[in-house]
Amino acid sequence: MSKRLLSPANRHQPAGLTLALLLGLYLSGNASADDATPEHARLAAALRQLDSIERLVAQQVAQPPDARARYHFDYSRLAADLERVRGGIRDYLTPSRAQPRDPAELLGGYRQPAAALDAQEAP
Repeated sequence: MSKRLLSPANRHQPAGLTLALLLGLYLSGNASADDATPEHARLAAALRQLDSIERLVAQQVAQPPDARARYHFDYSRLAADLERVRGGIRDYLTPSRAQPRDPAELLGGYRQPAAALDAQEAP
């Protein structure tokens, strides 16, 4: 696909994050293909995949942002959502009570204007 067919937001997508998502889809496809695997083992594998994604996110945070980009990816928001998903899986695997906890929504909306990023970095 040529660059002229991609929207401006897609041209600046971090390569590491794309790789992590593709890896997660590949691994989840392999896990779902084997129905004999107990649910506990599949959820434990999901936790390991979340660890991998979080490492990739940490690497992206360490990279300097593209000063020419109009929007930047909000990695802190993504990290909060990943931690919420991790907590939900852990609560399911080791429940403290019979009923599920508060089903709060994920934050979402990871695209933020470059001006907002500059405002966060300023003391």
